[in-house]
Order: sequence, then structure tokens, then C-alpha cells
Amino acid sequence: MTESAGGPSPAPLPYERRAQVVDLLRRRGVVRADELAAELDVSVITIRRDIALLASQGVIRRVRGGAVMEGADERDAPVVPQPATLAGRRLTVGVVVPSLTYYYPDVIRGVREAAAAASARVVLRGATYQADDERRQLAWLVESMEVDGLLVAPTTTGEEGEALVRWLQSAEVPVVLLERAATVGPLREAMESVVSDHALGAAMAVRHLATLGHRRVGLLTPAQSPTTAHVRRGWRQACEELGLDLTDVPDVNAAGDAGRAAVLDEVLDACLASETTAMLVHSDPETMSLVERCQLRGVRVPGDLSLVAYDDEVAELCDPPLTAVRPPKAAVGRAAFELLAARLAGGGAERPAHRVVIAPRLMVRSSSSAPR
Repeated sequence: MTESAGGPSPAPLPYERRAQVVDLLRRRGVVRADELAAELDVSVITIRRDIALLASQGVIRRVRGGAVMEGADERDAPVVPQPATLAGRRLTVGVVVPSLTYYYPDVIRGVREAAAAASARVVLRGATYQADDERRQLAWLVESMEVDGLLVAPTTTGEEGEALVRWLQSAEVPVVLLERAATVGPLREAMESVVSDHALGAAMAVRHLATLGHRRVGLLTPAQSPTTAHVRRGWRQACEELGLDLTDVPDVNAAGDAGRAAVLDEVLDACLASETTAMLVHSDPETMSLVERCQLRGVRVPGDLSLVAYDDEVAELCDPPLTAVRPPKAAVGRAAFELLAARLAGGGAERPAHRVVIAPRLMVRSSSSAPR
């Protein structure tokens, strides 16, 4: 915060600060990130984010340690990005996700980062994986908060889920789905969506294990997770493509927490009986429970059984730290906001529906190694 004759003056808004960055570049040609941070009284991280955003918009060019302005005269100087607005007012986006404690906090963080860069407002609501609750939250955002658009991870299956998708398709404001994909109408037209490529992530895990020398890779998933179907598809496709033997390999889709210890024992028994030496497990808590069961039974991880977790929320905190597939959660949130903002900026019915798929990463740690 800077001082003025009348006391402290408010810090500039993000778009105003980025305008200052561009102005300094025009006058100097090149600037260092640390110098900009000191001059504008913000953190170096904030300046680096500003530089990254301006570079992605073609306004400036990033260089090691800072940024440069391409040579240009006044007539073709780039336009400084302005805050996202609609009808001359600040853009407000409603967000509804099924959990505020697991998986979705990082998605929300991505939405917030993109919204902050555009000086837009985010109104968040948490739901409970129930279509009727999600519809109530969404209706409140549209009717009471008068949001300009919606980002939502809705229930899409079953009669209630299908009804919710139809409601979203006919909503008064644009909608982008988070980590969900859906089609509507007799032609099965796609709704706009941003998703992680979970099938690819599962296939990456299988290929990693196969590269280590594992020829039998099992799977354990929770029946109630919307991600399960994609993980199972990627696991099976990769096993078949690599020629891995699935005969008697554990393939368990467990329902709920009831009898978890018995399910884990059945998985371990099946691994020993079929000589399965590796497992892909969704998600982190289930994988950690399997590690604990292995320790109780004297099964060494990774010596006797290599494990790869899917989600990477807390996988690194396990003993041993878990190799894990990390979905691009924050990137999903950022891309979804940008997609919604682009829809609101114009194009209307002429703009085709966008379906964005973002690849996950494999984080290799200590729970996977070559089989004995």
C-alpha cells in the first residue's frame, strides 16, 4: 500500500497493476521480476503470475528473470487486458461442487486464480453428491445471487441426474461442467465441460508398472465415485494393449466403507493366489488402508506388492510415500473459468461448444519398484 498526502491509498486492482507492468515495459523495454515487485509493492510471485498471464495473451514476452516488450510503435501497441465485465458491471460466477474438503479445493483454487486475474467475483456453494441438493444450490445462485454464469460438478447419472442436466442445459445463464461431461437433446449435443483425462492417468500408472517389469496389475476402486468408470476403462485398455495377463488378477469395485478390512484381505489373498505384483488403487485413503493391511500381514510394499494411488491428495504423507496419479485439478478450475468468460464475452449460439480435456501427471515415489 502506498502513502499519499491524505494517508494510505488503496492498492491497485490486478488489472490496474498489470497495466502498470505494461507501461513500465513500454518505457524501459525490459524489466526484472524482482525490480517490478519492489516498485509495485507486491510479491515476486504475484509479478511472475502477471507476466505469465500477459505473455499468454501475447502482450509481452517472458525471459529468464523478467519480461521484455516487443518493439512496437503507438499504433500497434498491445491493448492492456481489462477486468471481465458484462453489461458494464463486474462479472459474477457461481460455483457448485460436491465436496469442499476433498479433491475440489484445488479445483476451486484454480477458479479463484483465474477469476482474480479477471477481477471477477466467485460465489461458492457446496453440495452433497445429490442431484436435488445440487439443483437447489444452483437455483439459489441464479435466482437470488443473479450470477452471470455457472461452474458446476453435477450428478449426471440416474433419473435425477439426467433431469438436472436438462435443467442446466435450459438455464438462463451459461454453464460449464467441472470434471463431468454430458450430452443433451435428441442429437446428444455436448455441454461445455473441462475434465481431467482420468482414463489416460490410469493407463499411465499401468505403463509405469509394466515398465518396471510387472506383468499382473490389479485394480481396486470405490463403487460410488464418478471417477471410477474412467479409471477402470484406462486400466483395462492399457493392460490389454500391453498384453498383461488379467486371469484371476484382483479387479474389485468396493461399495462403501462397510467391511473394508475384509475387502482388503480378499484383495491381498487374490494377489498372492494369482501372483499379482502390483495394484492401482483409487483413491489415496483406500491405498493407505491397503498399505496398513499389508504391514499387518507382513506383505512388503513395494517389495512384495507395488502400489500406485489415484488422486495424490495425501499420497506423499504415507509410509512409504505413494507413487500416485495427480489429476490437474487447479488447471481444470482455471480452464473452466476462462471457458465461461469466453462464452459470456460473445459469440452466442454461433460459438461451438468446447470440451476441454487436460492430462494428469504421474508422481513416482517409493511405493512402486521392480517385482522380486
